[in-house]
Amino acid sequence: MHDPMQAGGYTVDILVQGYPGKAVCHGGLGWSSIVLLRGHGRVALVDVGAFGIRGPLIAHLKSRGLSPGDVTDVILTHSHFDHSVNWTLFGHARIAIGAEELEWSVAEPWGETPVPELYVRELLTWPTVTRVADGEEVLPGITAHLAPGHTPGCLLFVLRGQEHDVIFTGDAAKNRAELVSRMTDMTYDPAVSAGSIEQIWQLWRRRPGTVVIPGHDLPMRQEDGITRYVGQREAAISTWFGDDMEHTTLIQLVVP
Repeated sequence: MHDPMQAGGYTVDILVQGYPGKAVCHGGLGWSSIVLLRGHGRVALVDVGAFGIRGPLIAHLKSRGLSPGDVTDVILTHSHFDHSVNWTLFGHARIAIGAEELEWSVAEPWGETPVPELYVRELLTWPTVTRVADGEEVLPGITAHLAPGHTPGCLLFVLRGQEHDVIFTGDAAKNRAELVSRMTDMTYDPAVSAGSIEQIWQLWRRRPGTVVIPGHDLPMRQEDGITRYVGQREAAISTWFGDDMEHTTLIQLVVP
């Protein structure tokens, strides 16, 4: 669980924790971070997740007195299904995605990649889409930075705060293991990804107390040169292994 944090005139509230794991025999797990930003007259989401999170995402918004119709901005780190599919819940909102990422996405071969083909094709001409360039301010105090490797047009976003920054890395650095080891999974070029991770470290070290929120992990801070998690992980699967619907087995997916 996480308590909302304040930075740069925004309340930063993690609605859905990203999870640093892969399914063994069922394809992509795709449990990605979804973050709510409220401030400067905006209600924004950084990434929006895949189909399976729709119900919980709507419920999380409702628990904060919000509905999908209240969201003014959707900021996408990249186009892969587990980060972008639910933009259709917020089709009235301004949808910001990297210009290079969108053009690359619609040219990808159908059925061969994690790009949701029909969704990005629709987004290409959607009336509220905004194509974001490297270095552009997407919201007051929030700047986009090109961070290729996972995809050619991945963006990370830096929220400039009064006391510390908040960095949303998307899948330029999916989890703690990638950040600390500087090695990456699911990249078209390890050297390019390594360069993007170095960029994240430079931004991270710039101001003490800066929080990094990866695409598939808990938030993190640097404390005395040690990477430490912020908050407690929540992840479990409730399973029906018996002969009736009343009895389930809870499998915890966390380390004590």
